[in-house]
Amino acid sequence: MLLKNLEFRTNVGQKVKILDIPVLEEDNPLFFKVNARLQLFLSQIHHQSSPKKVYSFREYLKKVLKWTEYEQIYQVNVLKNNA
Repeated sequence: MLLKNLEFRTNVGQKVKILDIPVLEEDNPLFFKVNARLQLFLSQIHHQSSPKKVYSFREYLKKVLKWTEYEQIYQVNVLKNNA
């Protein structure tokens, strides 16, 4: 599972960091849902008067998605024999 982080400045000039954004392939059925949720999350942060400095997108998705969808997105690929 590849994860990316996003760092930007708000209109006020405050630096905000979003952690644990999953990188999905475009043919993944959850690709659109994750991108739409990310856009909603970013717009919520932009409209706050004093946002926090660090957010976890993983925690946000835990709250808003069904558990089965969340597990499909953040599935852990177990390597056989630690290879």
